[in-house]
Formats: sequence, structure tokens, C-alpha cells
Amino acid sequence: MPEPCTRCLILACGNALREDDGVGPWLAAWTEGRFRKEPGVRVVSRHQWTPELAADIAAADVVLFLDCAANGTPGEIRIVPVEAGGESPSLATHQQDASQLLQLGRELYGSSPHSARLITVGAGSTELREGFSDAVTRALPEACRLIAITVNGWLSGEEIP
Repeated sequence: MPEPCTRCLILACGNALREDDGVGPWLAAWTEGRFRKEPGVRVVSRHQWTPELAADIAAADVVLFLDCAANGTPGEIRIVPVEAGGESPSLATHQQDASQLLQLGRELYGSSPHSARLITVGAGSTELREGFSDAVTRALPEACRLIAITVNGWLSGEEIP
């Protein structure tokens, strides 16, 4: 069941044992530490996004998704708005993308956040090993800065472009 009064939900996914794929959980841990005194911020990190998260998404005012991007330039940071859309996701699947989760929350709970963003960092490698490629390591400070700007903006009531 979703926690009440979640103003800002941060959802990260990735596997820390698959090199750059672990950037989502790393950023989630950073975010949790950075906003630990903010009662309206909740951080959830999983290996993958699953349909069960739709309830939490539907109960949040805003959602920030964090992940790596296998199709991007290594270390490239992107922040994009996420809209509910596409065909209804299948409940039988184990993994959903951000737009499918928004859609599922809307369909099942009749609610969706008023704003959602996805921050990705381009993965250089997803080989079996811990740690990050040099490109992702260099991108971490900027990714953290963008997370802080986005979350602080939402908490202060600013509309993030």
C-alpha cells in the first residue's frame, strides 16, 4: 500500500553487480542521504521496476525515475519528462518502463503524479563487475546536481520545465 503524503517519490532501478547498470541504485542512495530530513521525499531502489510500484506512483505528487541508458553515449546524462502512455502494460510481465508504470497507476488507482521526470546516465558497460566505467564516474556529480535541482524545485513548488 502506498505511503500517505508522498510529495516526491524517487524510483531507481539497476543492478550494482552489472557495472554501469548500478548507477540507478547508487543515485538512489545518494538521494536518500541528501533528502533524509525531508519527510515528503521517499526513495525506492529495485533491480527492476515492477507493476507493484503503480500504487506508490499513483499516490505521489511527483515522481523522479533514475536509471542507466544502454542506448546512450557513456556518461551522457539526460533528463526528460515522462508521460503515461502507450498500450496498457501487461500485469504478467516482471518489468515496466516509466511511462507504463504511470499508465498503470492511472488505470488501477485513477490517479497519477502531476509531474514525472526520468534521469538517465549512459552506460559504457554492463559487464559482471562492481563499480562504474570512467565515463559514468565522471558523470555522477552532474547527475547528483540535476537530482538536487529537480527535487528542491518540486519541494519548493516550482514547476520544473
